[in-house]
Amino acid sequence: MRLNELDYVLPPELIAQRPLPSRDSSRLLTLGRGTGSVEDHGFSEFSDLLHGNELLVLNNARVIPARLFGHRAGVHSQAPSKATRREHLSGNVEVLLTRQVEPDTWEALVRPGRKLPVGERIRFGEGLLEAEILSRGELGLRTLRFESHTSESVGELLDRLGHIPLPPYIEREDETSDRDRYQTVFAKQRGAIAAPTAGLHFTPEIFERIRSRGIEVCELTLDVGLGTFQPIHAEKIEEHAMHAESFEISEETADRIQRARVAKRPIVAIGTTVVRALEAAALRAVESKSDSLVLPGRAEASLFIHPGFPFRVTDALLTNFHLPRSTLLALVSAFAGKENVIAAYRHAVQARYRFYSYGDCMFIR
Repeated sequence: MRLNELDYVLPPELIAQRPLPSRDSSRLLTLGRGTGSVEDHGFSEFSDLLHGNELLVLNNARVIPARLFGHRAGVHSQAPSKATRREHLSGNVEVLLTRQVEPDTWEALVRPGRKLPVGERIRFGEGLLEAEILSRGELGLRTLRFESHTSESVGELLDRLGHIPLPPYIEREDETSDRDRYQTVFAKQRGAIAAPTAGLHFTPEIFERIRSRGIEVCELTLDVGLGTFQPIHAEKIEEHAMHAESFEISEETADRIQRARVAKRPIVAIGTTVVRALEAAALRAVESKSDSLVLPGRAEASLFIHPGFPFRVTDALLTNFHLPRSTLLALVSAFAGKENVIAAYRHAVQARYRFYSYGDCMFIR
């Protein structure tokens, strides 16, 4: 499949820059997988659109303040010249944490990366927190080890000094309110660098209505990272390699999914990150010759879902609208058919839906 087949035209003014005052006041477009039919709704109607026998699967990942601003502090155990020292003191550095590899050690994107060698130290918060670059990796990644110079832990300092990592298409700096609104109401497990945005529309009242209908809800964790947002550079999308993201499925969630499948109840993924975790866990089950539909436990998802992929678990999908030429649009196209999805996106543009992280959503079944 060619990359340009995942393209569509989006007026810039339809990119949501802020959330709506109420989470559940967003709009909801329904798309029929088999027919391509579309209908316009409000998300407040979501519970009424369900049949009543579904199992909803949520991603309870919690976004961390992963964006840090500091300045260069020199190479460890190296005495810099006066000119270099001046550059270090004035050299601003931006760090985006992408994945925790040890308690105080992270993979990160660092700017300006070319000027920062292994051994370079970066100071944050007037020296309260310091990081040393341990190694360079693929995709421009660096491995950083953090050290606290106060009584606060590294984690506490990251929380206090870090900024919410809003996507680049939100053309403003993060605000205090984003610490709440760029987080689902069911977020628990720290480690994501972006929100599982399909979940942003839910409120406690919506969940009350869902459960009052007897609809079951369970959770898994996928730490949203580079794999979700890494651009596709290959013209043939099948040649794209996904960056791995950590996920965990509990024994209880795996059991609920198994029971739902045996009872022929629809399994509804709340977001593309849930789809990736479910389908990766299903492949693990097949490879290990397990009797379970999905294999519980912690693992890495490097699965690239594109048209032609055989879905083993997901029966329906709630998702936000995604960027053109992205792995997420490829996943949605695999689930509902490329022609259906592109037609639905054109309808959404004509109907003036709000797009991307703080935008509206689509329910596909």
